[in-house]
Amino acid sequence: MSPAAPAAAAAAPPPEQEVKLSFLDHLRELRKRLLLSIYGILAGMGIVGFFVGEIVDKLMEPVRASLPAGAQKLVYTSAIEPMMVYIKVAIYGGVFVAAPWVLFQLWQFIAPALYKKEKRVVVPFLAWGTFLFYGGALFCYFLVLPAAFPAMLQFASSSTMAPMLSISEQLGLVTAMLLGFGLVFEYPVIIAFLAMVGLVTAGFLSKYRRHAIVLNTFIAAVITPTGDPLNLALMAVPMCLFYEVGIVLARALGKKRPAAPTALTRA
Repeated sequence: MSPAAPAAAAAAPPPEQEVKLSFLDHLRELRKRLLLSIYGILAGMGIVGFFVGEIVDKLMEPVRASLPAGAQKLVYTSAIEPMMVYIKVAIYGGVFVAAPWVLFQLWQFIAPALYKKEKRVVVPFLAWGTFLFYGGALFCYFLVLPAAFPAMLQFASSSTMAPMLSISEQLGLVTAMLLGFGLVFEYPVIIAFLAMVGLVTAGFLSKYRRHAIVLNTFIAAVITPTGDPLNLALMAVPMCLFYEVGIVLARALGKKRPAAPTALTRA
């Protein structure tokens, strides 16, 4: 046995030399991770349930602040509507609280396809993924919502229209925007992992940068409830900046492809 043989045997095999899982094994693993994610969301719902009344009041603050003085109460049109509002807040809150756990399950599903040195980024992945998700929601709550609701109410004529906002409809709008901004702020993390598993490259992302700007603007227009330039910019500009950050991360963390063989030249 050559001296290099023990060293080669001791070296950790790359993912493509490890035991291959069948298609059914991948489905079972995916099912396991999805179930664990759901259990985490259910646990988060239980935690949020203890404070659901206070959370609803806090979520509705930007809406009430935009209403005229003396009309800062939201209405409901069905006896069951307040209960359904609390249930919805518990569900959305469960997703919000369980976000780190769901990200961890996503990592556990992806990790077997990565090299050991790539697996070392699990802690930064979870930390930055969680930070960006919560940061996006807070950015929306403190900067976007206080500007969005007054802008929407300005479309109504004060002489012929008076606001009578339903708590269920406004809650759906607020929670959708919070989750939307939270997911949008995950842009760099998603791009980095797509690059790590070899699905995208920094060159590919750079090549289609202009297309990405148009797509980001379109997505921002869909997510934000108003068509005014301010709210559109508050969503579109971070998305474009995060796309650029994703290109940098893809260049640093992207899976290195083997160099193409070169033709032998005559001496």
